[in-house]
Amino acid sequence: MITTVTVSGLALSRGERVLFRDLDLTLTGGEAVALTGANGAGKTSLLRAVAGFIRSEAGAVTFNGADGDRIDPQDARAHGLHLLGHLDGLKTARTARDELMFQSQWLGHTPDGIAGAIETLGLAPLLDLEVRKLSAGQRRRLALARLTGAPRSLWLLDEPLSPLDARWRAAVGAMMTRHLEAGGLILAAVHDPLPIPARALDLGAGR
Repeated sequence: MITTVTVSGLALSRGERVLFRDLDLTLTGGEAVALTGANGAGKTSLLRAVAGFIRSEAGAVTFNGADGDRIDPQDARAHGLHLLGHLDGLKTARTARDELMFQSQWLGHTPDGIAGAIETLGLAPLLDLEVRKLSAGQRRRLALARLTGAPRSLWLLDEPLSPLDARWRAAVGAMMTRHLEAGGLILAAVHDPLPIPARALDLGAGR
């Protein structure tokens, strides 16, 4: 289980444009950090770098477990984190039930986790519908279900609340609170404030 993520001296670029340099961040169990800043400041890129999808120009991302020992980055990324992007990453031809089961089984589900996700996110009336027939908010709830359907300690979230109304923002806030209380970690790129206490890291105005 990941209990600490450390970003040290990180530099990221997009094409010829430098997004940021010398970025330091430490995230520990039970803590949420909200990445703020203008479009193009590098919020999404930082999430993808932590997840291992972007190679940094300089610096490092390290993961540690409860015993303080460093976790192999490949293992941490394969089994210890969720990356929920701005796009939901759902197969539109599947039913919501089939998509939930596929995502959860692929990521390492627990039966209790799937049942809890269905209840928390109000998915029961949607399960027999094709994903293509769901609204943007319903699709986002279905995508968020993988966070509890297949529990992992580090959540990397890109604008997780953007299509949700107040009711479901509150429900997701409760999910986040339970995750943190269990020692989980959340790193989220946001424009709107998270519905939980979170330390802010401003990446600036972009370029």
